[in-house]
Amino acid sequence: MTVVTTPSSSASPTPRQVWIRISGLLLAVLVLVAAGVALAATHSGDRHGRLDPRSADRYGSRAAAELLKDRGVSVRVVTTLQAATSAAGPDTTLLVAAPNLLTPDQQHTLRTATTGAAGRTVLLAAGPPSVGRLAPGVRAESSVPVTTRAPRCSWDAARLAGDIETGGFRYASDSLDALACYPADGLPSLLLIRQQAAGDTVLLGSPDILYNDRLDSQGNASLALQLLGSHPHLVWYLPSLADSSATNSSEGNDGSANDNSTGGESSFIDLIPSGWLWGTLQLTLAAVLAAVWRARRLGPVIAERLPVAIRASESTEGRARLHRKANARDRAAASLRHATRARIAPLVGVSPQDAHSPTTLLPAVSARLSATAGGLHELIFGPAPSDDAALVLLADRLDTLEREVRTS
Repeated sequence: MTVVTTPSSSASPTPRQVWIRISGLLLAVLVLVAAGVALAATHSGDRHGRLDPRSADRYGSRAAAELLKDRGVSVRVVTTLQAATSAAGPDTTLLVAAPNLLTPDQQHTLRTATTGAAGRTVLLAAGPPSVGRLAPGVRAESSVPVTTRAPRCSWDAARLAGDIETGGFRYASDSLDALACYPADGLPSLLLIRQQAAGDTVLLGSPDILYNDRLDSQGNASLALQLLGSHPHLVWYLPSLADSSATNSSEGNDGSANDNSTGGESSFIDLIPSGWLWGTLQLTLAAVLAAVWRARRLGPVIAERLPVAIRASESTEGRARLHRKANARDRAAASLRHATRARIAPLVGVSPQDAHSPTTLLPAVSARLSATAGGLHELIFGPAPSDDAALVLLADRLDTLEREVRTS
């Protein structure tokens, strides 16, 4: 039995090996960052966001704002609830671009302010999270696709505009003063609630008529100008999650807390749009499926004929060199002891299943050689050698033990 040994070396990967492993990942991350920066720089011009009257992109509303200014209507953009409520008045139209982003506290405050303002409030795509508080007595039903629809109502503004591109949420109201226009599957996608003392509230199921790329379609521009230009001042409210009122709880004017299960306070989850939650769930599911796919079994091992014959001595020497390179004296010693136990077990009448059990193998070898069990246990089942010299000595002793068992 021959064991090839050399001075010990470290099993840790070298810095060059680590760099080779991570260089591909770092390159991919660098490409993604560079692409993101380039894309942001390319589209950084005058983009401000969806339904922003300062934005000239396809989903902005700059075209509608410019037309309103040409008609003598002042357009003011606000992003905080305090600015929106303080600007409400009898000569002002308050447009709420994303009412579903408002917390229950904000919705209550906004409704209280607009009720006594006697102006007009326009709610764009108000869904179940907001319509009950901003327009009491109105229910938001499931949304429908945006398409060209006829007014089918007696409201002068809708009749003058004619067909428009609308859809989205549909509304049902118990109020007799409500005008229902542009029906979709039996329910209106535009609802006008008139209140003489408190002004009127307009619910529009979809904001598409205000987009720059759709303003010139059908009667979109006509209805947009009549909805937002009925008063000399227009306050364009773009709710923002950075607004401090989104995290501060408040009470209504009557001193009672809002109808929120947390006592008027909104958690971080409440401020996240539902679409992001569903998106996160889908990404998590995709990650789990990818992990299952990558962790699948590769199937049974297939035996193939080697293209060349490899001598046993070369295989032994190659394995020894690998152990030496990895400084794996413990694995080399374990391999030597395992092979020795497997060879001497049949010689002393021990089954292959019990060949590696000290309680079975050691008594049989001791009886065969009349040796002490203590010395045999250290030799056959002992600890790993501390250096290369001890490993060579262990190999010699195991070889001697095997010869003695065979000749006894």
